[in-house]
Amino acid sequence: MVGIILATHGGFADGIMQSGSMIFGDQPDVAAVTLQPSEGPNDIRKKMEDAIASFESQDEVLFLVDLWGGTPFNQANGLVSEHEDKWAIVAGLNLPMLIDAYGSRMTMETAHEVAVQIAGSGKEGVRIYPESLEPKEEPAAGQQAEAQPQGAIPEGTVLGDGHIKFVLARIDSRLLHGQVATAWTKTTQPNRIIVVSDSVAHDDLRKKLIQEAAPPGVRANVVPVNKMIEVSKDPRFGNTKALLLFETPQDALRAIEGGVDIKELNIGSMAHSVGKVAVSKVVSLGKEDIKTFAKLKEHGIGFDVRKVPSDSKENMDEIIKKAEAELS
Repeated sequence: MVGIILATHGGFADGIMQSGSMIFGDQPDVAAVTLQPSEGPNDIRKKMEDAIASFESQDEVLFLVDLWGGTPFNQANGLVSEHEDKWAIVAGLNLPMLIDAYGSRMTMETAHEVAVQIAGSGKEGVRIYPESLEPKEEPAAGQQAEAQPQGAIPEGTVLGDGHIKFVLARIDSRLLHGQVATAWTKTTQPNRIIVVSDSVAHDDLRKKLIQEAAPPGVRANVVPVNKMIEVSKDPRFGNTKALLLFETPQDALRAIEGGVDIKELNIGSMAHSVGKVAVSKVVSLGKEDIKTFAKLKEHGIGFDVRKVPSDSKENMDEIIKKAEAELS
C-alpha cells in the first residue's frame, strides 16, 4: 500500500488527518508532519524520515504538502529526489484530495498513479457559491460537438446486452457521502450512482446536493422506488453500471420484490432513532427492520456489513439476534 505523508506549516496536517478519519475511517501508513514556528528545515525533514520508517513498506511514498515551494515541500523534494522512480509529491493539499488518495490507493499500486489521480480531485474540490461566480470555461474545439444535446434514446432501443449492471447495492441512511463517493466508487467503478428513495425524490434541495456530490466521471440520479423498478427492466440501460443507494431496508425490499435484480446488499449505515437499538458501530435496528431483513433473506439476498471496503465484514445474523434480544 502507498504510504502517505501529510506535511504542512503549523497544525494543518494534524487537522486534515483528523477530518479524513471522520469521513474515511482511520488509515494505516499515514502520518501527519508539521513545521512549527520554532522549528527549521532539518526538524521537519527528520520527522518525515521517522514517519517513513514507521510505514510497513517504504517502497511507495506520496507526500501531500500545503504549499509548492514552502519548507515542507522543499524537504520532501530533497527526499523524493533520491526515489523519483517510486515516490511523488502533490502540493495544494485539501480534503477532497486526501479522501481521493485514501480511496485510490486501494486500487492503485504506485505513488505516481495516485498522484496523477488526486491532482484532479484537488482542483475539483475548489468550488464557488453562488455558482454564477464560477469562472466560465470555454470548451475546447474538439469537445464542442460532444457538448451538443444528444436527445433521448428512443424507447425500445437495446444498448449493450439490454440489462443494467448493479456493481453495488447499499443501504445507507446518509446516502451519498464521502465514503461512498470515494472508497466504494473506486472499488466498484460505476458510471452512475442512483439514489432510490421516494422521500428524497420529492425533495429538490436534497436531490441537488446529491447530484453535486457525485465524484468526477460519475453521474448521480435520484429516483422513486417504482421508477427504479421500471429502469431495471429498460433495455436502454444495458451499458449502465449502477451503484444503488437505499435509505432504508424497506425501500430495498420494495425494489427487489418489484423485480430489481439484486443478489447482495451492503449494509453501510443505519442511523439510530426512536424505537431502534444500536447493535454495531454503524447499524441500529428496530422491530420493522428485523422483519424486513427476514423477508430479504427469504428472497435469497446476502448481506455485506461494512462501512468501507477496507473494513472486516460483520455477521448480519448475529447483529439481528442482538437486536431481537435487546428489543424483546
